[in-house]
Amino acid sequence: MEALFLLIAISLLVALGFLAAFVWAVRSKQFEDDFTPSVRMLFEQPAGSEGLSESKTSVQKKASNED
Repeated sequence: MEALFLLIAISLLVALGFLAAFVWAVRSKQFEDDFTPSVRMLFEQPAGSEGLSESKTSVQKKASNED
């Protein structure tokens, strides 16, 4: 029976620790902007996409110059 009380006490301490971490995160405005990260991927181009299109056009220009 003592082990049960000990486990309940430990679980309550862990739960209070998680609650304190959540309250700290809310007060320090960690959840302030929840819209931008979900939409950012829709508007940004991949890092290598410009270089890829430029290399294709430069290859096409070289091919047309050689003809």
